[in-house]
Amino acid sequence: MALPGKGGDRTSDAVKDVRSALEQAQAASADQGVLDRQSTKFVQNILDLGVDGKGWFDSAAHEADAALRENGGDVEAAVDAIVRSHVTKGAGTGFLTSVGGFITLPLALPVNLLAFYLLATRMTASIAKVRGYDLSSEQIRTAVLLTLVGADADDLLRKANVVVPGGTLSNLAVQRLPGPVLMVVQKGIGFRLLAQVGTKSFARLGRLVPVVGAAVGGGVDAYMLSRFARNAKDQFPRVAPAIER
Repeated sequence: MALPGKGGDRTSDAVKDVRSALEQAQAASADQGVLDRQSTKFVQNILDLGVDGKGWFDSAAHEADAALRENGGDVEAAVDAIVRSHVTKGAGTGFLTSVGGFITLPLALPVNLLAFYLLATRMTASIAKVRGYDLSSEQIRTAVLLTLVGADADDLLRKANVVVPGGTLSNLAVQRLPGPVLMVVQKGIGFRLLAQVGTKSFARLGRLVPVVGAAVGGGVDAYMLSRFARNAKDQFPRVAPAIER
């Protein structure tokens, strides 16, 4: 699946970064320093494009504002609309990037991974924005990324000596963590996301068969996005005001 539009150059570079990161992660003898840099770049691409948007890919703030307008300012209805929209788009992207089966898999996998995590990041950030969180805060942006690693989030924070009060990731905002600590956490997120690649690929073995693989790819992406949405709703409870105007 091509990723066209005014932001094509940036997105094309991001796809290359994802492919390079996958190659490094899969190489048993990969240099740790190179892998560190690829992991950091992988996460930064997802964060910048997924939250701030670029060209054809609308920002999380735009998605949040549009959902609120379309639902008459009802915050929870807007959240549900954001989830439905992203799950539907995820299913479509997973289907299209799996149509070619085994023949196109080496080219389609990096595109699919980038598209999947961009949608997951924007969906989570949009939910956070609708419920009143400041997406310019580096702590909130890191919390958005942490929702993508699920149960591993606690382990990553523990290794960085970070304790989140109240039990929800959104409470990172009150800690004012220094930049180096946030970088350590984000790099750890990159490693965990890349480690999930094997699990995602194994779950999609049906992709090796054209058409059948497309249905499997679309279904798996939709299911995983639904799981991320449930976690995002838990991690970003509503605060007042609901959204900045």
